[in-house]
Amino acid sequence: QNALAERINGILKQEFLTIRCNSMKELDQLIAESIEIYNCYRPHLSLGMMTPNQMFEKARTELIA
Repeated sequence: QNALAERINGILKQEFLTIRCNSMKELDQLIAESIEIYNCYRPHLSLGMMTPNQMFEKARTELIA
C-alpha cells in the first residue's frame, strides 16, 4: 500500500502541484481540485483509458447486476 501512496503523491507533485501556494487555504483548494481532476477527468491507461470514477461505477454496476 505504501507504493500506491507514493505513486499518487508523485503524480500530485509532478502533474498538479506545479505552482507555489501562498497559504494553506490556497494549497488545500489546489489539492482538492487536483484530486477531482485525477478521479473524474484524467483517463488512466491501466484502467483501459477510463477515469477512476468511471471504473468504480462500472464495477459497482457489475456487482449489482
